[in-house]
Amino acid sequence: MSAPAFLMCPPDYYEIAYEINPWMSVRRAVDKAKAERQWTDFYELLTQNLKVKVELLKPVAGLPDLVFTANGGLVRKRIFIRSNFRHKERKGEAVYFEKWFRKKEYIIKTVEQPLCFEGEGDALFMGQELYTGFHFRSDVQAHDTISGYLRTSYFALELTDKRFYHLDTCFAPLNETTALVYLAAFEAYAQLILLENIPDPVRVSEDEALRFACNAVVVGKNVVIPSGCPETTKELEKRGFRVYALDFSEFIKAGGAAKCLVLRI
Repeated sequence: MSAPAFLMCPPDYYEIAYEINPWMSVRRAVDKAKAERQWTDFYELLTQNLKVKVELLKPVAGLPDLVFTANGGLVRKRIFIRSNFRHKERKGEAVYFEKWFRKKEYIIKTVEQPLCFEGEGDALFMGQELYTGFHFRSDVQAHDTISGYLRTSYFALELTDKRFYHLDTCFAPLNETTALVYLAAFEAYAQLILLENIPDPVRVSEDEALRFACNAVVVGKNVVIPSGCPETTKELEKRGFRVYALDFSEFIKAGGAAKCLVLRI
């Protein structure tokens, strides 16, 4: 697997301004200074320690969730498939992602309205295999369009627990054979698909799934996960991964952690 590059967005305007998933509460304010430190610690780990190339998207006032760049679209080679957000509060983000990728001369693809698609939040590659999540934020019909653009088949996985509203909150491919997975977040047939097609699934407990253990970022044999996930850390280390556990508490307030904060480009 080639070295990844990521798109991130500084949390200048990040706040809980609305409620569109079970994690969000406008009564639970973000500590903005702490969020800034947490984001910077993550950015510096990626760029300085792990030597990852990170591009930056300019923050935009009035779009607090722009910081969660994973939801902006899906990138494969030089193709950018732009998201169609389900909730009106996030729809304004799409134009900024499209503008950034157009400036970088990517081929821009879109999913026709009214179908919803929320990027890497619900579409993750495991090697050459594409896994997609649908129900809460993305429509399975949108994934037909995506697979056509990318000329690939895909495994469609229905999500059933509102707390795990995106695929990347309960599933994290680590390499071509291993993935973190919280099985209870998936419909029964989706669980079978995962168990039949992933040679080495690392089953994450509910307790650690709720700490966003599956919202992980992988850079070779290095894995970044939220702190407070000792069981997951142990399983990763048994498989030869080096684990970096960081505090993402301010972003978990909005239903996101490490993976939500990066879009692979």
